[in-house]
Parts: sequence; structure tokens; C-alpha cells
Amino acid sequence: MCFCGEGTKYPNRPVPEACGFKINLPSKPNDPKLTDWTKADFDNIFTTNGSKFGWCNVDPKEAYAGKVKFKEECDCKYDGLGGRFCEIPTTCSCLNQCSGHGHCRGGFCACDKSWYGVDCSIPSVLSPIGEWPKWLQPATLDVPVEAPITSDLVNIKAEVKKKRPLIYVYDLPPEFNSHLIEGRHYRYHCVNRMYNDQNTTIWTDQPYGAQMALFESILASSYRTLNGAEADYFYVPVLDSCIIIRADETPHMSMREHLHLRSYLTLDIYKKAYDHIIEHYPYWNRSSGRDHIWFFSWDEGACYAPKEIWNSMMLVHWGNTNSKHNHSTTAYLADSWDHIPSDKRGNHPCFDPEKDLVLPAWKVRHPRTLKSKLWARPLIERTKLFYFNGNLGSAYANGRPESTYSMGIRQKLAEEFGSTPNKQGKLGKQYNKNVTVISQRSSNYHDDLASSIFCGVLPGDGWSPRLEDSILEGCIPVIIQDGIFLPYENVIDYKSFAVRIKEEEIQQLVQILQGFNQTQIEFMLSNVRNIWQRFLYRDAILLEADRQKRLFGRVNDWGVEFSKLVGDDVFSTFIQVLRYKLHNDTWRRHLHSRQKNFGLPKACLRSVA
Repeated sequence: MCFCGEGTKYPNRPVPEACGFKINLPSKPNDPKLTDWTKADFDNIFTTNGSKFGWCNVDPKEAYAGKVKFKEECDCKYDGLGGRFCEIPTTCSCLNQCSGHGHCRGGFCACDKSWYGVDCSIPSVLSPIGEWPKWLQPATLDVPVEAPITSDLVNIKAEVKKKRPLIYVYDLPPEFNSHLIEGRHYRYHCVNRMYNDQNTTIWTDQPYGAQMALFESILASSYRTLNGAEADYFYVPVLDSCIIIRADETPHMSMREHLHLRSYLTLDIYKKAYDHIIEHYPYWNRSSGRDHIWFFSWDEGACYAPKEIWNSMMLVHWGNTNSKHNHSTTAYLADSWDHIPSDKRGNHPCFDPEKDLVLPAWKVRHPRTLKSKLWARPLIERTKLFYFNGNLGSAYANGRPESTYSMGIRQKLAEEFGSTPNKQGKLGKQYNKNVTVISQRSSNYHDDLASSIFCGVLPGDGWSPRLEDSILEGCIPVIIQDGIFLPYENVIDYKSFAVRIKEEEIQQLVQILQGFNQTQIEFMLSNVRNIWQRFLYRDAILLEADRQKRLFGRVNDWGVEFSKLVGDDVFSTFIQVLRYKLHNDTWRRHLHSRQKNFGLPKACLRSVA
């Protein structure tokens, strides 16, 4: 990030990229302006010309009053500063906001004395035990006062607060996580929230915010342990959502040595994290990494995981089993993994349903949406048979030009059922008033979903959060992407609440959907209502609600509405999956027997002959 510097009126004002370089006007109407990164725009940065001030010298009061002009590409994008001219200090986005025991410095937690960790949640022995986080406080026994003091303590009811599975979070160097959050050129990148000029929480619509949400929930969870010897799982906190986004903008993350592939760069950083673990910790070899968890959030998921970590559990949004696609499917070449050397990536698939898990993308609902309970809208009020709204490819205005986009699936759907004219003025071959397939974003998107019985779930560049959109509005998902696992699909029964249509059956879409009778539809709708909260990161949202309450003594509308929800959310579902795997993964039976601390004194443990 560049700042204006000495000799200017506002030396600490950040300079956005497009602000500091020449801007070329588009050659065609409605095309975007292009930044010429080879030509610095000193005139519009440093000038004190009375008719048009430079970004580093323009006075906010005069600009707000319309008394001076300035380059329109200049605005404030830097985290921690608000206002059009970065003149208002604001709260930055940090992991768990440093747990109230540190200062958030643009994304990196500078911890108070006696507090440690990536989110300042680990106390030293100098910290009063009453201030320790709940997850770290010693396990307690609830033993009745009137309990008889006998040698046989088996019948005493003792409640142990420590719950399994226990998760150990590696304390990696900041280059793998917090330094990636720090100094983001765009404050909304790879985080799930920002803060406005009044330090009120603003939730982002970044679907990749799931990675930060899960990380925060684990860090603050009662399932976390600092004792690796007793841990059931080991979470490796590498923020690939930040790596991929920042690869194009950050000088120290050059892709020149990685064939100009963001995927290859990401693989290399994950490999460095693996090397760090092997060198500094003793836990990997006890299971060859099978009890380790890595999160690959980007479009192609764990397709470009280094071969050394493939034994581990992969959390992804893209469950490509390679049953049909044994090569990279993204239309964005920088994310392709086809050309990564085989000695780096190995020959593993992208997703193994026996060990990996697809997690939902980050989605947050407005309080008004929760109050209106669109997810509970009954069948009689769902007047549309099928609905899909998304980029439909090159045949439509502003459509993605690549033929490989969406693996061609959205294009096939539009060709058959397009509801609006394409560039040639044609509707779909089987245009049907009861079927909506449109490319331009609807202004009533969520209500349109809630007014439909079935909603399309098709890929984008890789994964696309259409499943989450569908389920959160109570619509039955119609999945059209062969060989792709969706969130939780390897652990819950999708047939009970969703429909799968093969890509070759797109032409028969309407006939297939009309083949479901009312009883079957009501059954699936009721099941969608039963599971919809499993696609919300409620735990992370309530953690933020508690922080806001401590700071301001009040709970925002979103906090109130989310606190009313009582079902299992993404994090609790994730823990349930880990608990199930803890008792059912066959490889665990072969682990060497090891003593584990369950929080009980030895006198309370009954020896088994």
C-alpha cells in the first residue's frame, strides 16, 4: 500500500492503485476504464491546482461541499480508515477482533501484555484466571456436597465441561494468515465483515468469508485445546482466500516463479506451512497427517493441494470427484492446475468423499429477511416451477466469454429455457412462463427464490453459492453438475430435500420436475426447512454480536434475529461430522494407544479389566 508521504497536505492518506496511475478511456461504449500500470499519474496525486486538487492535497470539507474537483478513481479502500478521503479512523477487521486483549492493526493483532496467539486469546500465567476464555478454563467436576466419601466413586455424577472432539490450532507464523489480512488493498477482500465510520459491523457478501468465520469459531470454541497430546484433530490455519485474491496485487507474492498461476503459488504456500509443521511440531507423523484439517476455499478447491498433505481432511466448497472432469475446469487460467508439475501436486483427485468435507459458502441474511421467514413460505405461495438467475455466458450481455465457463452447463440451460432475449434477440428453445432462467441480477432475488418450488444449482468458475441461496430461501435445490459433491453431501441424504439432474438431461428439465407430485414436493420442502440453518455461520455472527454488546452495550438488529435461531448451524454441523469421524474412521483403530486427558481425576476413572 502506498501513502501520500512527506511534502503533501495529508501524508498518511493511502493511495488506491487506480488513483496513482493513468486511466485510459474505453474504446467501446459501456466498457470499463482501464488502468495503465506503466504510467504514474503524478498530476492527479500531488497537484495543488485550484481547479482540480490532487488526492494527497484535497481538503475533505471543500470536496464534500463541492468546492473542488478531484480524480473520481480516488477513494478510500484501506481497512481502518473511513470517509471518502480516509479522514475517519475506524475499527479494522481482525480475527475475533483480538479477543478484547489486543489492538487490531489493519488486520494483524498486536496483543496486550500477557496475551498471545493469532487472536490474542491465549493468556500467560500472569493473566487472571477469571479473564481466561471459557474454552481454556479448567474442566470442572459437579460433585454433590452430600456425596458419600467411599472408595467406590463410580456412582457420583460428575459433569466434565471439556467436550470431544478436541481441536488443536497450529500457531503458524503470520505470513500464513494474519499478515494476509493486514494491509488489504480492498477492505472487503477475504473477510466476512467490515466496520463503518461509526464502527458498526457491516457484513460482507464475500462467499469466501466462510474461511475466516470457521477459523474464528474454532479459536473461540470449547472444543479447542492447547494440548496437542490430547487433541483429536489439528487445524492448519492457512487463509488461501486471501492468498488467491492478493496474488495479483502484492509485490512479495510474485507469481513469476509459479508459471503465473495463482494455484501454483497457493500450493507452494501450503507446502511451506507443511514444512513448518514438520520442523517445529511432533504431531504429523502419528497418523501421517490423517488427523489434520486444511481449508481450500477457492473455486477449484483442493485440486492444487501439495501431495504431501493429501492424507489430511480437506475442507472445500468444490467437491469435484473427477468422475467426469479429470482436469482443471476453471475458465480463469491463473487458477488452472493442469500445468503444475506432477512432482509438486502429485496425482490425487480434487475431493475424496471418504475423508473430505464440502462446507457452505459464507452467506448472511438481513434481519428483515429473517423476520419475513422466506425459508418457511408454503407451497401454495410458490408460484414458479423453476428459477435460476446468474451469468449465462457469452450469448448474453455482459456474459462470461469463455466457452469453458460453468463447464458449459449454464449455457445449455439458457439455450433451452432462457427467459429473456439473448444478444440475437432469441428466447430459449423451450421457453416456458413457469420457468425463469435470466442473466441480469434480479432486484428481488431473494423473494424470487422464495416464490419458486425448484431452484437451479449450477457451477460457475468452479463452485457457486447457488445451493446456499436456494436452501436459505426454502427452495428445493435442483443440482445440475455431474460428479460434484455439494455441502455435507457425503454425510446427509440429499435425496430427501434436493433433486439431481444429469447434464445430459437438461432438455428434460421441465418434464422431470413436473413428475414430482404434491406429496413429494411437500416432503422435500419440509426437509429444506429442517436443515436450512446448517447453511448459516450463525456461531461467527453471534461471536460478533457479543463483541458489539461489550463495546456499546447493545445488540444490533442482526444479532437479535440470529440469537432467536436455535437449530444446528455450519459450525455445529462441522463438529458433529468430526465427532462421527472420530468414532468411525477406520485408520484411527490402528493408532498406537495413547493416554488422553479427559479432564477427570484418576480417582474418578474406573479401571477396566
